[in-house]
Amino acid sequence: MRTRTTVAALALAAAGLTACHGDPPKAAAKPKPPPLKPAALSITPASGAGAVPISAEIGTSVTDGKITSVSLADAAGQPIPGAPRDDGSTWVPAASLRYDTSYTAKVTAVGADNHPVTQVTTFHTAAKPSGSAVTSDLMLTNGGTYGVGMPIVVEFGSDVPQQDRAAVQQRLFVTSDPPQPGAWHWFGGRQVMFRPEHYWQPGTKITARKALNGVAIGNGHADEDLSATVTIGRKLTIDIDNSTKTMQVSVNDAVVRSMPVSLGKASTPTSSGTTVIMSREPTALFKTPEYTTTVQYAMRLTWGGQYIHAAPWSVSDQGKRNVSHGCTNVSTDNARWLYEQVLVGDPVVTRGTEVGLDPGDGWTAWDLPWSEYTKA
Repeated sequence: MRTRTTVAALALAAAGLTACHGDPPKAAAKPKPPPLKPAALSITPASGAGAVPISAEIGTSVTDGKITSVSLADAAGQPIPGAPRDDGSTWVPAASLRYDTSYTAKVTAVGADNHPVTQVTTFHTAAKPSGSAVTSDLMLTNGGTYGVGMPIVVEFGSDVPQQDRAAVQQRLFVTSDPPQPGAWHWFGGRQVMFRPEHYWQPGTKITARKALNGVAIGNGHADEDLSATVTIGRKLTIDIDNSTKTMQVSVNDAVVRSMPVSLGKASTPTSSGTTVIMSREPTALFKTPEYTTTVQYAMRLTWGGQYIHAAPWSVSDQGKRNVSHGCTNVSTDNARWLYEQVLVGDPVVTRGTEVGLDPGDGWTAWDLPWSEYTKA
């Protein structure tokens, strides 16, 4: 039987045990997170800048944030459309600016703190330069349909100096749907071409723009800003083999027609390599020191004058021996059939002749392997 003294002692012991352990420790306070940073935004041209080139783009540089909007308007408040470059470095007006005109650009970015930051710049473009204009051509017809080998070609009326080519190339734009990345390559000073690594996919929509108006070239300046949107048609390829004196035409990689050919004789050989159909001419007048003649169903392959065309005078040689002055001779019926099938930009591969194709003699973008084509 417990006594009151024993019960009291047990209570005291329990109380003492609790007292030895004490209160549980409090959790350490968590450090406060650092404040979210606002966007740090800078834009060009600088506000108040004058003599700005009409090819100017709105430079946008942001730290701790992202650009959310860019707008550009002239002095009358007329908005100027445009879009950012893929890398976000600049915003590109959709057409060249006007000479001797004021513009205002407004750029907004949102920082990590989710607050917008806006900067405004007003600048004035340069007066029209007095130097000579350098002409250029974009070798596309807006709304046209082209073959799968069609390069985007820009040709100049005079040489673009080496030191100016990078700036010129920066103002050449190509977009494709579906996207097919590609590269530009200069063939001398008067011709630059863009192509993807492999032939364009049939059905691709391509928009190309040479936004060159006002760009300095040598002692002059480029004179035009021009765009074209085109479509890539079915895949048709032409293979010409000198060893068999035969041309094979394939659609979607299936041979649909073979025909005998006569190529250039030993003194005037046809060039081996990959060209594309550059033009389709129902008739063409050929003038050489040796002869002048008109041919039918002429399909140009080189600037130097190599064509595929009807040559009824060499039918007995076609498939057997080479007798031409460098062209690919076929019968009139075969030439007519081919002429009706081909598009500008259809690739033509010629094999086994005595000489290779000179770079830039025609639209020779596909005659270089990709590894060489993409070299600076």
